[in-house]
Amino acid sequence: MLSLPIDSINQGCIIQVFHNEAILMNNKKIKSNLSKNAIYILPNLFTTASLMTGFSSILLALEGRYASAAVLIFVSMVLDGMDGRVARWTNTQSSFGEQYDSLADMVAFGAAPAILVYMWSFQGLGEVSKVLGIGWFASFVYLACAALRLARFNVQIGSVDKRYFVGLPSPTAAAIVAGAVWAGEIGMKKIGAAFGADLSYTGHDLTGLMVIITLYAGLMMVSNFLFYSFKTLEIKKVKFTALIIVVIYAGMLIASPSIVLFLTAFIYGLSAPIQYVYRRQARKKRMLALQAKRSERHDERHES
Repeated sequence: MLSLPIDSINQGCIIQVFHNEAILMNNKKIKSNLSKNAIYILPNLFTTASLMTGFSSILLALEGRYASAAVLIFVSMVLDGMDGRVARWTNTQSSFGEQYDSLADMVAFGAAPAILVYMWSFQGLGEVSKVLGIGWFASFVYLACAALRLARFNVQIGSVDKRYFVGLPSPTAAAIVAGAVWAGEIGMKKIGAAFGADLSYTGHDLTGLMVIITLYAGLMMVSNFLFYSFKTLEIKKVKFTALIIVVIYAGMLIASPSIVLFLTAFIYGLSAPIQYVYRRQARKKRMLALQAKRSERHDERHES
């Protein structure tokens, strides 16, 4: 019989143990990578769903189903808000997710509202070959501003105050345009029927108003106005009166969702310019008061 040295046997056992441990560690890494990739799919699924609803909204607008197209834009807003929250909850934020989210937003909150408002209110007002076609111009300005807004947002990630958005967020701008179409298509008719009045309007009846709304929403996206983001709002410290306001708002939302959602988005779109004018006027008053005090002191010195 052959007899192996004890040292060689021990070395072989040690090598085998290390080999088995390496295999186990490799299997653990593979499993962790698979689970990690599976978690990363979750936020991107919401982003894909937002992209799908935006694309479906475009198709419905082209088919003349304007109210349904507007509703899908609001559905896309909900999905767009969920993907970021899911990414934070699962700790799966990534640069890929940020870029993919912006591309989906460009479709859902840029192209979809522009096509919707053009088909509902601007179609037939000016051919594309005519550069001064007001409908084509307003829709394109909105679309271009949405692209610029999203590009600026990507560049400014992590470098701006989280309490504010620089420029009107693209989902809110889309809510203003889509909400106006939804309210004009269905909401006004319901209010008119409730009060026994004829408030049924077509898109061409509201062309002038829609041009103003579309241009305003687009230009606000590329403005430097600071819009409150509500990211630092602490819900735990909300007063009881705020709860009553929420209940009243929920009741109004159920009664007439198109009107309430449009007014909510539009009022938010007006909030930053109004605050800017108010702060500027208050600053002027303080400067005038300071100058008045200085002039009084100067007069007192001359008198003495």
